[in-house]
Amino acid sequence: MDLSRTYAQAEVSGLKQSELESRALIRTASGLNLIKEHWEEKRGELEDALEKNRKLWAILASAVREDDCPQPPEVRRSILNLAMFVFQRTVDTLASPEPHKLDALISINLNIAKGLSGEGVDAGNP
Repeated sequence: MDLSRTYAQAEVSGLKQSELESRALIRTASGLNLIKEHWEEKRGELEDALEKNRKLWAILASAVREDDCPQPPEVRRSILNLAMFVFQRTVDTLASPEPHKLDALISINLNIAKGLSGEGVDAGNP
């Protein structure tokens, strides 16, 4: 194992679950945004990026369905509804790829990441 991987694992192990989730959402949103911004060059990476995002949302949806989830029922329902939207948008984007279809996925990830990190959401700047 190389030194950078050891450092990264040590850094991650000290984070709270919400911070890990926030970072994962930001990372996947950044990957999708890079593809959107450089569509012609990066379009071949779309399927992999959408799959990573779908897997992340599957994990989030699974977590809020657990009996020991600390979130209130209305938050849990909202996350499940967002996950369903993400899954539907993913299928739609794979079936008919267009860069603008990534906007909603990017925005959702960034807004949820803000909420998880405690920054809140600025309605004027998603």
